[in-house]
Amino acid sequence: MMRHNKPEYDLCVIGGGAAGLVTAAGAAALGAKVALVEKHRLGGDCLWHGCVPSKALLHSAGVAHTLRTAERAGLDNFEPMVDLAGVMERVRSVIRTIEPNDSPERFRSLGVEVLFGAGCFTTPDRFAVEGRTITANRYVLATGSRAAQPLIPGLEQVSYLTNATLFDLREPVPHLIVVGGGPIGVEMAQAFRRLGSAVDLIETGPGILPREDQDMAALVQQRLAAEGMRFHFRQRIHSIENGAGALQLRLKCCGEAETLLEGSHLLIAAGRNPNLDGLGLDAAGVVLENGRLKLDARLRTTNKRIYACGDVAGPYLFTHMAEYQAGIVLRNALFHWPARCSPTAVPWCTFTDPELARVGLSESEAVRHGIPHLVYGFDFAHIDRAVADDATHGRAKLVVSPRGKLLGAALCGSQAGELIHEYVLALTKGMTVSDLAGVIHIYPTLAQINRRVAELHLRTKLTPGVKRWIQRLFGLRGDQQ
Repeated sequence: MMRHNKPEYDLCVIGGGAAGLVTAAGAAALGAKVALVEKHRLGGDCLWHGCVPSKALLHSAGVAHTLRTAERAGLDNFEPMVDLAGVMERVRSVIRTIEPNDSPERFRSLGVEVLFGAGCFTTPDRFAVEGRTITANRYVLATGSRAAQPLIPGLEQVSYLTNATLFDLREPVPHLIVVGGGPIGVEMAQAFRRLGSAVDLIETGPGILPREDQDMAALVQQRLAAEGMRFHFRQRIHSIENGAGALQLRLKCCGEAETLLEGSHLLIAAGRNPNLDGLGLDAAGVVLENGRLKLDARLRTTNKRIYACGDVAGPYLFTHMAEYQAGIVLRNALFHWPARCSPTAVPWCTFTDPELARVGLSESEAVRHGIPHLVYGFDFAHIDRAVADDATHGRAKLVVSPRGKLLGAALCGSQAGELIHEYVLALTKGMTVSDLAGVIHIYPTLAQINRRVAELHLRTKLTPGVKRWIQRLFGLRGDQQ
């Protein structure tokens, strides 16, 4: 009887971004023999072109804005001299500081075999890279995503930026045009506006941040407009071309006449596509639906030996979701536990100023799906620490069931990305707003807004009839003339 050779590895991870690195490190720590294949460099989009450099750039832009508006703190304004090359070098220094955490040396020290090169499946159970054939019990696709290229006439004939090239800039950017009003677009638009660039943002929809409730996104838009950013909503780009010393975009909206918009630089931030090209998915028996991997709740492809996590798996393109999904994959691929990807609360944050963070159900989603709900809101302007910090622009908003169970929360304001985690825990544990209202919050902190907005639900229960009953029961004499 013929005996088949055992696979060389327990797990082969394809892609060295956040999802792949967490999967590889976790598997090695659990005692698995792991191969990690990356065609370029470890760290992925988050380290090189996404979370890390964008937040470093936003920090520099925020410092420039603070200097420019110092009179709000009783000091003299100071117009900073912005050297974009110097700012981008600082961004690179942040990357270099964090990079060792994702280095090949570190992962090899963990017991992971790191292989560099472009590879593809040749059969359902074999992966070839740089002339070598890898066999493994299980495979994990963690190849990430890339900026989508919209179908705009003339785009391929002009020079444009994406998040993958933006941080390579060294020359001044007099006038930036941003295509796309999602998180990447608005974050980078505000950063460059605060660093001195004129900025125009084009969005096909009626406003920025379309995944958020309009009233919350409007708070961000108001701040951006106040800082001098210009918006072009419900606009289609009919053509792009190189003009006399400037890029020329011709816009059209709702049957109106074309308008001409000129700028020195163009940033395309119109969504993301999964990196699936050249992987030999047909040979592996992996099926796509509408250009995306067909996955079950255990994050398995149609080839049950091949899993996926991170941006390539979707639907949430966040590093923290990549880490969560990596845990699901490890339990299934190594231990064959039927772990399912069903997070009860997925938070996210757009790191503009003010930040906009959300978790759970939004008001618009509750209305769209016919879910009974109540909505409570509380402004940062009524929080003492926000007044002291000159951070009063923003509000908290809760979506609550009629019985008081928390369904969702949104925060627009200073440090919203930090403050939202109290609601993440509450949703994960199935808590009510009464639970939140009963928690002691340090004074003076911005976190007090979480208690104050939760208290609004308790106040709605104190109807005039209830109040009169309490007065009679305890002999209280308030409101007596």
